[in-house]
Amino acid sequence: MSSRKSFIKSATLSGMGVLLGSNLMAEPNKEDKKTKPTAIRKPLVLSTWRFGIQANEAAWAILGKGGKALDAVEAGVKIPEGDPKERSVGYGGRPDRDGRVTLDACIMDELGNIGSVAALEHIKHPISVARAVMEKTPHVMLVGDGALQFALEQGFPKENLLVEDSEKEWKEWLKKSEYKPIANIENHDTIGMIALDENGNLSGACTTSGMAYKMHGRVGDSPIIGAGLYVDNEIGAATATGHGEEVIRIVGCHLVVELMRQGKNPEDACKEAVARVVNLMKVRGKNLKDIQVGFIAINKQGEHGSYCVQSGFNYAICDGKSNVLVDSAYHSKV
Repeated sequence: MSSRKSFIKSATLSGMGVLLGSNLMAEPNKEDKKTKPTAIRKPLVLSTWRFGIQANEAAWAILGKGGKALDAVEAGVKIPEGDPKERSVGYGGRPDRDGRVTLDACIMDELGNIGSVAALEHIKHPISVARAVMEKTPHVMLVGDGALQFALEQGFPKENLLVEDSEKEWKEWLKKSEYKPIANIENHDTIGMIALDENGNLSGACTTSGMAYKMHGRVGDSPIIGAGLYVDNEIGAATATGHGEEVIRIVGCHLVVELMRQGKNPEDACKEAVARVVNLMKVRGKNLKDIQVGFIAINKQGEHGSYCVQSGFNYAICDGKSNVLVDSAYHSKV
């Protein structure tokens, strides 16, 4: 992985120039600032973690042809959802402590339309079920057996999602049954994706199998609009990854977008949200080394940024000219 990251960073430096802060655009000179408005960078897609590279490729196949951000984010996150080798998203995800793979997802478009599913079993692509909830029901969230019933009625095939490797890991875990999530090991992480299309519209998607060996019925931030994902087409969009309980506690992605509304750039907005997480952890006497929370954000000008609790989180950025993995800025090095 380190060699891959080194290659990617090298490509970034040679192909795009040095990445500064949350903005990939070249800094204009003072005269330009007086006479020219800030250029809008679009289309653009961001997604969390290393599997964001492949997810971005699928999203760009739509964005690069003038497609909608909503279609792009759905297509993008379906890549890790359908990968049996990924242990934290969709098919191949690690089960709960009862050996059941339960999935959470949500999606949001530029008009404020939303759809969500939680604790959904037997369906490989929960993000598409979430979109069906958004477009075909009067509701915004379906959970558990109700979500499965709806998915089957919509023609989604029922499948066994517990792959052999995940089942072996679960059976090994049962020997001690110790529930100790570890930051940055991707046993509890998410694919979150946000995109800006050529029409200047934003959309986002977020999907996960949740924390490995969680209590049956546990739901994190990923399917909760405002926590794991939020889009305001006038301002920007944000998505989160990491320990969902901490993101829910501060309604993280809504907070990031509101901070951008107040004038903060995407990275600074993410940084402030992380500061809220850190402060609440300290108030409750919790050790920061035990958790990871990361946010990525994009505004209407195409500026983007990220911030996380501790080192180790990265995200992928694609604008058609490049598709690169970037290490997030962070609160503390662990």
